[in-house]
Amino acid sequence: MKKMVVLGCALGMFLSTAVFASPESGALLQKYQAAGAGKADPEKGKLDWTRVVVVDGEKMSCATCHTSDFSKDGKHHVTGKAIGPMSARVNQERYTSMKKMEKWFKRNCMDTWGRECTAQEKTDFLIFMLTQ
Repeated sequence: MKKMVVLGCALGMFLSTAVFASPESGALLQKYQAAGAGKADPEKGKLDWTRVVVVDGEKMSCATCHTSDFSKDGKHHVTGKAIGPMSARVNQERYTSMKKMEKWFKRNCMDTWGRECTAQEKTDFLIFMLTQ
């Protein structure tokens, strides 16, 4: 219970609406803020989710693999491997491991944008996804 109160206070700094989160996602948001991220902007995260970038001659966006329906499975554009729903409301495993979130941010940003995401971009993405 104490962890949830602390998490609620931490997330309150970023977003005033209710979110589905875990202590791990709250800690990651704090880490990004310590790394220089400003206020989380879920609208910017939403725009970045659908932003199309050409990487190695291929048009990519986050929605390419994860889709824009966060309650449904996605599919990797090359391997065809299923990707579980991004919504924490549907997929209880989402946003519960800082290590996994960091791993997938690094890998997916490189695949989709051809570079690592900034702390601000990760903050915006995470807060946007936590509201889905």
